[in-house]
Amino acid sequence: MSEKTLKWNEPWILQRADPYIYRHTDGAYYFTASVPAYDGIVLRRADTLAALAQAPEVRIWEKHENGPMSEHIWAPELHFLDGCWYIYFAAGEKEDIWKIRPWVLACEGADPLSGKWTEKGKMRRAPQDPFSFESFSLDATVFENKGQRYYVWAEKVGVGKQISNLYIAQMDTPWSLKTVQVLLTGPDYDWERVGFWVNEGPAVIKRGGRIYLTYSASETGAAYCMGMLTADEDADLLDPASWKKERYPVLASCEEKGIYGPGHNSFTTDGEGNDILVYHARTQKEITGDPLYNPNRHTMLMKVEWDSHQRPVFSF
Repeated sequence: MSEKTLKWNEPWILQRADPYIYRHTDGAYYFTASVPAYDGIVLRRADTLAALAQAPEVRIWEKHENGPMSEHIWAPELHFLDGCWYIYFAAGEKEDIWKIRPWVLACEGADPLSGKWTEKGKMRRAPQDPFSFESFSLDATVFENKGQRYYVWAEKVGVGKQISNLYIAQMDTPWSLKTVQVLLTGPDYDWERVGFWVNEGPAVIKRGGRIYLTYSASETGAAYCMGMLTADEDADLLDPASWKKERYPVLASCEEKGIYGPGHNSFTTDGEGNDILVYHARTQKEITGDPLYNPNRHTMLMKVEWDSHQRPVFSF
């Protein structure tokens, strides 16, 4: 299927939230996302980005019956690290559904759709870090820079209605951290505090010697939107001062286009090497009940434009 058949900023893969697309070294595309029942992890593969929409979906892992990893299976990401496949995801427990923690699966086979997946357990914090993953933790992503691998995730802190911040640490292995957590950003502005005070869903894209880290903010309805941090690739990424935060969202609901709550994105490239934003959004502004359990968050695509300063522009 030709990339020319791709349509932008409209439902592309239905009822798939928190979408993540990985383009492998052989050019193949892999897609995963949260499924509405939050009960397992799915993968699909295609030779082109466009073909992912119709590619068969394989359930490669099912939630446990009880205990850890038995409820709220959220936001899987597929990465190929050190010759092995890894999936990073979050999950709660049937006995405590909001005890959300980050978990890791590994597959040594060449084909992640048919290979055997093993559970590596909860992501391990650094030995000198007493805090990470002790509270509601989710939405981990992994990126590399200057020969170092980094793990970025969301974790709640505080009492009562907790606040979700973004943290970064250097990785030791694909399932453990080398350094203590560093706070990157919290919900500082009004647009990050609608319903809940939230920064989550980090994703990284690089251009012109800079690292752009997008994230999502506020509750999961129409208020959901994307913010962005920027750092120089030569800077100390574990120094919060290396990152500059945008004052306003870089992508938000658009009444004219009928797109609501865009966010929890990832990045990929099309067959011609153009940068593509992969995100979920709704086509309904008003939602009955808790938006978290409304299944109609759909995967959409957007071409990333770059301005004269080599900064990404996200525009419907």
